[in-house]
Amino acid sequence: MARIWSSLGPMETIILKWDNPKSGLAKLLPFFNGEPFRMQKTLRSPRQQLLQTLLSAARKGRNLTQAELAERLNKPQSFVAKYENGERRIDVVEFVDIAAALEVSTAEILSRIESVGRVS
Repeated sequence: MARIWSSLGPMETIILKWDNPKSGLAKLLPFFNGEPFRMQKTLRSPRQQLLQTLLSAARKGRNLTQAELAERLNKPQSFVAKYENGERRIDVVEFVDIAAALEVSTAEILSRIESVGRVS
């Protein structure tokens, strides 16, 4: 593992440390009004809640139980329950896999949530 870290260049090191509050890097690179930029990570944002609703509705529309979808994803049933109930966020790769398992278009789902809660 040490070889991987030592082989990184300066830009890769910055990227790795960017989201680590202990690195102090965010304070050195202000972007907005002298404040470090942090994307809001919340399970309760309107967009996150809409994503949960759309994925749950797509599953129910296909007459699948959480267990059946989880089996398609090779995940435990609790994985589906947690993202549908807002206890867990999903990353982009998981989103693509879920959409494929539900046979729904990722573009269609994203277009539905694109303008909700957008800051202009």
